Amino acid sequence: MSTVSTTLLEANLPGLHLRHRGKVRDVFDLGDERLLIVATDRLSAFDVVLPDPIPGKGEMLCQISNFWFEQTAALMPNHLTGIDVASVLPEGVDPALYAKRAVVTKKLKPVPVEAIARGYLIGSGWKDYQRTGRVSGIALPDGLRQAQRLPQPIFTPSTKAAVGDHDENIDFDTMVRIIGADLAEQVREATLRLYTFAAAYAAERGIILADTKFEFGTDADGRLYVMDEVLTPDSSRYWPADAYEVGTSPPSYDKQIVRDYLETTDWDKTAPGPKLPAEVIERTRARYAEALQKLADISID
Repeated sequence: MSTVSTTLLEANLPGLHLRHRGKVRDVFDLGDERLLIVATDRLSAFDVVLPDPIPGKGEMLCQISNFWFEQTAALMPNHLTGIDVASVLPEGVDPALYAKRAVVTKKLKPVPVEAIARGYLIGSGWKDYQRTGRVSGIALPDGLRQAQRLPQPIFTPSTKAAVGDHDENIDFDTMVRIIGADLAEQVREATLRLYTFAAAYAAERGIILADTKFEFGTDADGRLYVMDEVLTPDSSRYWPADAYEVGTSPPSYDKQIVRDYLETTDWDKTAPGPKLPAEVIERTRARYAEALQKLADISID
């Protein structure tokens, strides 16, 4: 399956109420308990939105997310309504710009905790383990190395930080104090169920799903849904299996190319961010396209 991508830096939809413009997604309130969520091509690095878009990135992330929502629907209900995006766009707006990068969703009450599953020891989990031998309060065996596979996947929640701050790993007991025992148990069980399914699927395609972050929300009846984005390269750490080596930080299907480039500049990591060379933009775009093709069998021309 092949598709040609569009480029969108910012969603402007006259007549629709803009509820939130995030680092990447623009969210519009449609009334009637529905939202329109648009994945733009904006790119953030070190918590700063950069001036250059990655052409088609929003489309690719949205399609990966939608693919996983479909694959996991039997495991966990999600926020998608199935309503055609074109049917809610204002008159005069080109639907082709939004067809592959927007979704109409249920309006849910977000669970105020990041739900993270880890199958490998990397990132902030690796740093915590080096310091304490634990990750989010979970004791791990001695002598583990960077990027090593864990004996079994673990659930490591974190706080949702305000814009500009960093999320902080918390233990399960702290999560229970924040959202209650019943909801905490539901979120932990759903997170590990989704991760286990996705990791096995990705492994069949030569990709390691090292860790991933989910967002959950509840409806008026208290029913739990997975929402926002799922299992994209922006919310997950995907490694090519053939490049994986314990003791290293394997290359990933995400914006690491951009971060690596920025580390070579004298930018002080505060806004505004610097412009990116065309070669860095293209290599980053190709990385997202490769993930889309390998996971969802969708090719970008």
